[in-house]
Amino acid sequence: MSPTLSNIISSLQRSGTFINSLIAALTIGGQQLFSSFTFSCPCQVGKNFYYGSAFLVIPALILLVAGFALRSQTWTITSEYCCSCFPPPRRISRLERKLACLQFFSITGRALVAPLTWLAVTLLTGTYYECAASEFTSVDHYPALDNLSASKREEILAGFPCCKPAPPDLVVIRDEVALLHRYQSQMLGWILIALATITVLISCSLARCCSPLTALQHRYWTNHLHNEQELFEQAAAQHSRLLIMQRIKKLFGFIPGNEDVTRIRIPSCQDWRDISVPSFLCVGDDLQGHYSFLGNRVDEENEESRSGGIELKP
Repeated sequence: MSPTLSNIISSLQRSGTFINSLIAALTIGGQQLFSSFTFSCPCQVGKNFYYGSAFLVIPALILLVAGFALRSQTWTITSEYCCSCFPPPRRISRLERKLACLQFFSITGRALVAPLTWLAVTLLTGTYYECAASEFTSVDHYPALDNLSASKREEILAGFPCCKPAPPDLVVIRDEVALLHRYQSQMLGWILIALATITVLISCSLARCCSPLTALQHRYWTNHLHNEQELFEQAAAQHSRLLIMQRIKKLFGFIPGNEDVTRIRIPSCQDWRDISVPSFLCVGDDLQGHYSFLGNRVDEENEESRSGGIELKP
């Protein structure tokens, strides 16, 4: 891969354009597969509306919730700025609140990509809308249905999405009703796309106008958050691995992967009972938190970790 192409891809990844495009493409593919294998309009009075609406709205709500839940920034904002269950609460400056709001708007924008894509694609396709709106179509201007009762009309209209065999005069009505539903659904889809585009543009403009940062400071802050998360995850993974290896050595007498094992320790029954109690404490007056599923017994024996740093000797 050429350096220029690599720089372009890296820039897209950091700006979110690449990720948003990928989410939209996956949502479109998932919608097509979902419609092909699972959707089948019941074509019964009283069921079409609920069935079509459920396939139209519920997946969008699931995608919206998943969009918030799968982003680590959501839980960071929740734990840092929304939930303060343990005293004393941390004082949050006004600048921090503004930056947190900007980050929340950014998370919301990305979380809305998948559900809006789902709604737009399903409305442009028209299958779900046709099923949901079939029995509510006005057919008073069709003479072929004048002599039928209201319940019989609803029954005939509810069966239109299934393309059941019908008399020639009803086939024409069915085709016209299907075209009408397709027109309405696609118009709603394009209106949704237009509103979403305008909303994104206005939101980005307002966010930049209300931001306490300049354009260069915002770019720096975005890169800072990206690098901070990446380096923190690397350091946390290395630190936790070293700490766990030290505790496992205290428990079993050797480090995993070490072929030169000179001492093996057999854990007692009390050791197994102690490590069965999770220890994830970093509250209160403790000077050093305990992060381990190995319980407190190993921590009590690990005097080196309490007095200073951890050193692994071969």
